[in-house]
Amino acid sequence: MEFDDVVKGRRSIRGFLKKPVPKALIREILEIAMRAPTSLNTQPWHFHVVSGEVLDRIRAGNVERNLAGIPHSREFRLGPDYAGVHRERQIGIAKQLFAAMGIERDNKEKRMDWVLRGFRQFDAPVSIVITYDKSIQGSDIAPFDCGGVVNCLVNAAWNRGLGCVINSQGIMQSPVVREHAQIPDDQVIQTCVAMGWPDDTFPANAVVSERKSVDEAATFLGFDD
Repeated sequence: MEFDDVVKGRRSIRGFLKKPVPKALIREILEIAMRAPTSLNTQPWHFHVVSGEVLDRIRAGNVERNLAGIPHSREFRLGPDYAGVHRERQIGIAKQLFAAMGIERDNKEKRMDWVLRGFRQFDAPVSIVITYDKSIQGSDIAPFDCGGVVNCLVNAAWNRGLGCVINSQGIMQSPVVREHAQIPDDQVIQTCVAMGWPDDTFPANAVVSERKSVDEAATFLGFDD
């Protein structure tokens, strides 16, 4: 596809076919993604690609700890809760997804199942955990660069017929992820990406998030027109 078509057509995928993704294809996607811009070529990112029994153990551990009420242990700082228009956008996409999935407002069982899907990495066949070196923790540049490479990753995957969703729920129980993905202690877990072949029959996959206009987001100064 043309670049514009990839960017405009990509959407977050939360339902996947039970079909493996070849390791060679993931390597190809990572090779493309790693051309992302990075501050002074520091390339702070690391990718821990898990599938099969390893990913199943992470899913199980995440769900078990969540149901037990164990507080999250996310390593990438959260900051304050979103409020105002930012919170409104969060609620907006949730309403779109719940409507697509037929999840009623007062159906606690269905809502909990949806939350647990996130902790299960949306049952995707592949999860890519993105980390960066602890030696540069505290700088905002490293996570900024990691965000850039994740953007390239999901678009490169989409261009090859694969769907992704950037999934912070999947790394909220970091001890589970660190143990089973064998992530060294000298790395900070930032986020993860669930990846697989999209299931076109899964209703939430048809949801396209609403975006604000250029006029809302940008100001232009010094132009003649």
